[in-house]
Amino acid sequence: MAAQEIDNSTTWGKELWDQFDNIATHTQKGIDFIERFGGFIRDRSAIEVEYALKLRRLVKNYQPKKSKEDEENEFSSLIAFKNVLKEVADLAGQREVVAENLQNQVLQGILLLAKNLREERKKALNQGASLTQSLHTQIGTLDRAKRSYEKAFREAEKAIESYHKADADFHLSRADVEKQRVNMNIRNSQSEDAKSEYANQLQITNKQQQQHYQIALPEVFNRLQELDEKRTRGMKEFIKRSADVEYEVSPIIAHCLEGIVKAADSINEKDDSMIVIEKYQSGFQPPGDIPFEDLSKPDPDAANNSQTHNSSTGLNHMTGKGTTKDKLKKRVGIFGIFTGNKEDFSDLPPTQRRKKLTAKVQELQQKVAQEQAASDGLMKMKGVYEANSMLGDPRTVEEQLNESVNRLDRLRHELLRYQKLLEQANNQSFIQHSPQSNRVIQNGQRSSRHSNGSSNHENSHEDNGEDHPDDAGSLSSSSASPESGLGTSHTSLPGSGQGSTNEQPMNEEFYEADTPLGTCRALYPFDATSEGSIPMSEGEELQVIEVDQGDGWTRVRRFSSKGWEEGFVPTSYIECTLYA
Repeated sequence: MAAQEIDNSTTWGKELWDQFDNIATHTQKGIDFIERFGGFIRDRSAIEVEYALKLRRLVKNYQPKKSKEDEENEFSSLIAFKNVLKEVADLAGQREVVAENLQNQVLQGILLLAKNLREERKKALNQGASLTQSLHTQIGTLDRAKRSYEKAFREAEKAIESYHKADADFHLSRADVEKQRVNMNIRNSQSEDAKSEYANQLQITNKQQQQHYQIALPEVFNRLQELDEKRTRGMKEFIKRSADVEYEVSPIIAHCLEGIVKAADSINEKDDSMIVIEKYQSGFQPPGDIPFEDLSKPDPDAANNSQTHNSSTGLNHMTGKGTTKDKLKKRVGIFGIFTGNKEDFSDLPPTQRRKKLTAKVQELQQKVAQEQAASDGLMKMKGVYEANSMLGDPRTVEEQLNESVNRLDRLRHELLRYQKLLEQANNQSFIQHSPQSNRVIQNGQRSSRHSNGSSNHENSHEDNGEDHPDDAGSLSSSSASPESGLGTSHTSLPGSGQGSTNEQPMNEEFYEADTPLGTCRALYPFDATSEGSIPMSEGEELQVIEVDQGDGWTRVRRFSSKGWEEGFVPTSYIECTLYA
């Protein structure tokens, strides 16, 4: 209570009764200050908006590009980064909330308070100025009354003195003396009137001055004090409110930060390593040791190959270095024809092919289920129309139902085909080797070797200046896989170079040196429509003379009524069993 009384006694009206100008200046500076604080809040809100905008632009610029393959095999680090971007976007949203609340709850309040303070201060100062002017006017009236009294008093004194002189002068007549006495009485009366007016004005002035400095002006000063304290309290409340704006979003910001930490904790380097394996694993076995070739010992296979090559150097279908440029066709041409057919994913390594086939089977199963549901719906609709013709004409549904049934049959047929391909890919009994395991470096050029150890001796012939494609995109150039890629080898019979090899019989004796790598059975019928391929019927047994080099095609041969036929068939259409 004592402190409150002290606070009440220390007022501007009492303590600063004579500081009207300083109080006016102080209150003006206070209002200017709170308006400056409002400018600070406005600029801060603009910074928050800009910060949120830049955060959103940052998230947009660093958003990973979407791809179907990445969605299937997303790394935990990538998923975590996407979650981090999402949390940063949420942080940007909270900064926008902060900016909006600062604008609506703080800045608007500051501007309104400053406006009210200016208006109330103006009224108070006008009232104070009016009171001061009134007091100054009264003091001026008092000064005039005093000066009139002083003048009348001096004239009265002078008249009295003149009267006494005239009364003492015996030379003056009684009329002159009487005149001086009348004048004295008039001056004395005027002096008394002036004195009374002065006293009256003095009383009025003192009363007004007392009223001015003890009541009227202190009320104005106290009102200005209240305005200044109101401004100060407003400053305090607005600062707290600006902090409350931050407090209100802090739980959400904390949740965003927890989300970022959670995203970081979700990263698993082992899982990412496994994804890399699943994404790029080919399923091939590493290549075995390269056998030593003792050139000092005679190679019967090489002799047979050389004899066969020499016996056919005059034929246009041969692929030796001595053939003409027009007739020399490389196996890469075969790939240019066959690699366009990738519906069965035969151009992919075994593991990747199984993954693609599995995904295709799942996709087709989903399509079959959707189409089946649509067909069932049409059947129900048709039944409803047949039961009640008022609802619709069943013939309008008949055409849609037939189309749905046809689509469903096609999807089921395609699903069965890919299921067989997947089953074949999962049940292959032989071990596939990488194409690199069948290649050795010989005389600075790549060549392919069969299990019997024979190699392509044609590479030792002089090159005619032709460019030879890399073996990564072509079949091997061994004795059983000539560079032409047309399915003919240098062991073909003379006269067999006029088209695809499936039309030319070949002498069996020339294959004695080319031991087959294994056998294969045709899972599906295949019509040879491209040069270099041979047809086969389902269940047919063939010999494997060159395994798939990674291009989806296997080189085989078979014996028919026309003799031996050699060419390429799709690897996915056959089931191979390689010799140990």
